[in-house]
Amino acid sequence: MIMQRKILLPAAALTLGLASFTLLHRSSVTAPVEPAADSSPASLADPNTTDEVPQDRKLVIYQMMVRLFGNQKTLNKPHGSAAENGVGKFNDINTKALQELKKLGATHVWYTGILEHATMADYTKIGIPLDDADVVKGRAGSPYAVKDYYDVDPDLAVDPKKRMAEFDALVKRTHDNGLKLLIDFIPNHVARSYKSDAKPAGVVDLGEKDDKTKAFAPNNNFYYLPGKSFVVPKGNDPLGTALKGPKEDQKYQETPAKATGNDVFSEAPKLDDWFETTKLNYGVDYQNGRKTYFSPVPDTWLKMRDILVFWAKKDVDGFRCDVAEMVPVEFWAWVIPEVKKVKPDVIFLGEAYDPKQYKRYLTEGKFDFLYDKVGLYDGLRRLMRNEGSTEDITKVWSQESRGFSSQMLRFLENHDEQRIASKDFAGNTAPAIPAMTVSATLGTGPIMVYFGQEVGEPGRGAEGFGGEDGRTTIFDYWGVPEHQKWVNGGKFDGGKLSQQQQQLRDFYVRLLNLSTSNEAIRKGKFYELQDANNLSKEYDQRKLYSYLRFTDKQRLLVVVNFSPTQTYVPTLQIPEAAWKLMGLDPKRQQFNYTDLLNNRPATNGTRITLAPLSAVVLDITPKP
Repeated sequence: MIMQRKILLPAAALTLGLASFTLLHRSSVTAPVEPAADSSPASLADPNTTDEVPQDRKLVIYQMMVRLFGNQKTLNKPHGSAAENGVGKFNDINTKALQELKKLGATHVWYTGILEHATMADYTKIGIPLDDADVVKGRAGSPYAVKDYYDVDPDLAVDPKKRMAEFDALVKRTHDNGLKLLIDFIPNHVARSYKSDAKPAGVVDLGEKDDKTKAFAPNNNFYYLPGKSFVVPKGNDPLGTALKGPKEDQKYQETPAKATGNDVFSEAPKLDDWFETTKLNYGVDYQNGRKTYFSPVPDTWLKMRDILVFWAKKDVDGFRCDVAEMVPVEFWAWVIPEVKKVKPDVIFLGEAYDPKQYKRYLTEGKFDFLYDKVGLYDGLRRLMRNEGSTEDITKVWSQESRGFSSQMLRFLENHDEQRIASKDFAGNTAPAIPAMTVSATLGTGPIMVYFGQEVGEPGRGAEGFGGEDGRTTIFDYWGVPEHQKWVNGGKFDGGKLSQQQQQLRDFYVRLLNLSTSNEAIRKGKFYELQDANNLSKEYDQRKLYSYLRFTDKQRLLVVVNFSPTQTYVPTLQIPEAAWKLMGLDPKRQQFNYTDLLNNRPATNGTRITLAPLSAVVLDITPKP
């Protein structure tokens, strides 16, 4: 649905003659996705802003796939082993690497894939049972098929027997370098082979006391299909036709069969289901009208609380909670305060995709942050592909996250999404300039960067199970080529990056550091300028987007150009109401405009030159 803008007559005019940062570009087109419908409050006199009280929550989260981050091997053989293709270690993330992430602007690192999960790697010599390839995705395995919540992946340790000690050292090293860390919490499902070997004394394992004769029981940890045996999906061939994984014979035994992780209550899930996982039971009887049994507190709730407390006591600063909406909000409402009794400042970040549920998971569920995926990410993706309109951005702040925008995590890449530079997305890195600027400065909430994004990693190559899909694999052992140029043999200095990559990374450094250091971005109010400029022939509001961010002490004007080909030179209009909100009077004052993003000196000009795929962040300062 395309929103109809209220037309306001232009007021005090500004014209800013500034060049802007630009890179080479190429665009691709696919059918746009219609954003979800919503209703907007009509109580405000000025529709270009909100009554939300800004909250300073400007975290910068650097998501790192630990298995890949420090790997320096470059063979990249499809379905290659850890010995052939290499595997990153906890110890690779040394002081130099962490200092460079801090210089990039990161405040937090999300260490992705550290929990022990199902894999085809053989660690039987250290007492870890071998997994069955029939229910493992990829040679390295999916980090979201956890088989021991109380342990870390032995692949990530130099000495697998000392893997937890190496992780503990990484936690300390992260904190010593002025950063905080998040890890995954995967509450909805576990590997079919789940069995904790590392659980503390006295802990009863998941499913250990289940009544398997019942499809559902409030205190069972799993859902069962009594009298039926699990059927491996036809066509499952995790290592391709050339290789066979351990026990890969379509004869995996599970009787009675358990329900599959993506809510499939059948003994025969399909190949595109999450068949390698089993669904955890939080007291919801899905097969009988989703009737709930939350009192007394279900056993699964207690077990998951204990797992979270275990990691919080290891000084983990937060949890990125996988598919949070697939777990009842009542559980989050109970467990998050329980964990915060142990570590009050611990962060809970929920992976969420249903805008209708956002407010409930934030207020009732007590999450600190949720993904802004189907709103801002999807809208920016369309713009980056030369599709869609800036109307999508307006919809996000004015409707979808209205009142709680500071709790929405903005991003352009993560392990689930295609790389910006991939042929499946934008085809190159240039569209990231305006889009990332909006992501970082639109609100006071957190921003996330995926490792390699800052150097234009394109996610190229058919790694194995991951396939050629524009993503960086989470299933396979692999070297990440453009990221490795920044790693530069362990120097972490970008020594092998091209000039264009160095420019791109410098853009991220400038933008992210500006976002965390600038008062107006961290805790300022917001005012959109689209209505004020929609009568201008020089201002194409489908491709240009502009807004103000301001406090009593600092005022910023942000303008971006999403067009891959068109240079615009608009005379920008700022309404009288906006000047008044900023505490400025253009009739009596003159101003300097300094481009903080591109490090350009103050100018007296009042005309903006916006090159294709560019952005400016202008500091508005009254002249003495």
